[in-house]
Amino acid sequence: MIHFSKNTIEQLPKIPRLNLINSCTGYKSANLIATKTLEGVSNVAIFSSITHLGSDPAMLGFILRPTTVPRNTYKNIKDLGFFTVNHITETMIADAHHSSAGYDESISEFYKTSLEEEYYDGISIPFVKNSPVQILCKYLNEYEIKENGTIHIIASIEQIIIKENLIQKDNWLRLDLENVVTINGLNGYCVPKLVDRFEYARPNVPTKSML
Repeated sequence: MIHFSKNTIEQLPKIPRLNLINSCTGYKSANLIATKTLEGVSNVAIFSSITHLGSDPAMLGFILRPTTVPRNTYKNIKDLGFFTVNHITETMIADAHHSSAGYDESISEFYKTSLEEEYYDGISIPFVKNSPVQILCKYLNEYEIKENGTIHIIASIEQIIIKENLIQKDNWLRLDLENVVTINGLNGYCVPKLVDRFEYARPNVPTKSML
């Protein structure tokens, strides 16, 4: 095993340090957040920090990097109050990654990639076509993380649109059936496969597989 002390980490060059710290915590979710400007320009960007916050009420959150430079996704969410979260599949990886490029807010990443907008009746915010799980979210609140200047965005889940074959009998979603990817570090994409699924764990009761 190789040991990295705090001092060693701080002395690393920028890129090796970024790679180490971004990958040491394990696999992360891979999602595209789609928004729209007040002028009607669609925006889509990849995020690896979206997490479940609660099921009753249904909420999620994600981390936004410091707003010392323009953050189009953040501005659009604050302006219109809504955004969508879209799962990324194996065939979407290259275009999803390209959405992290720093385009001006007047340029839609949908037009710079093969990603396509998808709309549903009564919803003006775009979803990402062919994403097997699409979630409409409403901005609720934000909390500054003072230690590094990032922002934790809190949102309610307003609608979920799911490809039917993913939904198991108890509403659990088996994401590997559509090759939904995860992110390893900043730029490594992986396709996880289900190994097992277990019943709720109780004291002194042997763990039992549900498969």
